Amino acid sequence: MKRFFFVFAAIGLCGLGSALADESVQAAQTRLKEGGFYFGNATGMYDSATAAAVTRYQIRHGLAISGKLDAATAQALGLAATKTAETEPSPTSDTWRQLRNEDMQFLKALNSGAIPPPRAPTSSTPAPSPASVAKKAQRAPQAPPPRVADSRPNVTREEAAIPAERPLSPDASASRERLRDYVGAFVLAGLDPRVGAELEFFGERVDYFGERNFDRARIQRDLLRYEARWPERRFWLAGDLRVEQERGVGLKVTFPLRYELRRGSKHASGQVWKTLTLRKTGSDDFEIVAVNERKRSFTR
Repeated sequence: MKRFFFVFAAIGLCGLGSALADESVQAAQTRLKEGGFYFGNATGMYDSATAAAVTRYQIRHGLAISGKLDAATAQALGLAATKTAETEPSPTSDTWRQLRNEDMQFLKALNSGAIPPPRAPTSSTPAPSPASVAKKAQRAPQAPPPRVADSRPNVTREEAAIPAERPLSPDASASRERLRDYVGAFVLAGLDPRVGAELEFFGERVDYFGERNFDRARIQRDLLRYEARWPERRFWLAGDLRVEQERGVGLKVTFPLRYELRRGSKHASGQVWKTLTLRKTGSDDFEIVAVNERKRSFTR
């Protein structure tokens, strides 16, 4: 009798596992694995490894960084929109930590040519170019007067404020794709249900948006205020990274970040050129010692 019960229970558990597996998630895992973004089995279970793979795909294709298999991401993968995207939990610490810590499998596949290098970000709803953002800002009464572009060819007013990229020294050990994952992890940490999770990326003392020696307690208070002001947030990596060697510190990474923020009926959107100055803290990690940005925003 007991033997029959255990067999019945085992069959029931197997059936439960199959019921919990999502075919659309399984299909996404297969596509992500084929592209070199996912390294597990196609189980149909949306775990942190799958969320990290989805996030990496979003980063490299200019999609909203959400860690969720949303409609736009499913479409980019050539799949039907998932039924579970809205019910998937927000990205947890496990997701962005996997991106923050160097993924040797991904880099090995990329460097060997097993997967193609990332192309320029594209999506079904392209991010506005800096030129269009600047043009729109000129019509906004609160916007400052536009800056004059420099003499470099094909440089917009927004880009003119960003220094031209200098070659990295031969001993710079961080790859551009490693940095892209780090940036994506930092953005994704800002969506973690644990408010202020991105505090873990900062050093003890930071040059924080032009103010020197900002300590972590003050940064945390600022992050909490930002969360209270804009509880609904979406972010896109809207272009390539610009990486410079920062003498005596580490690396300066500048990137265009598109955003949409909401609180009730209030809405803000735009694009910033965000700059992170990173100091290596080990063979495979960094800490942020300075952060700043230049932006055009529209609030209504």
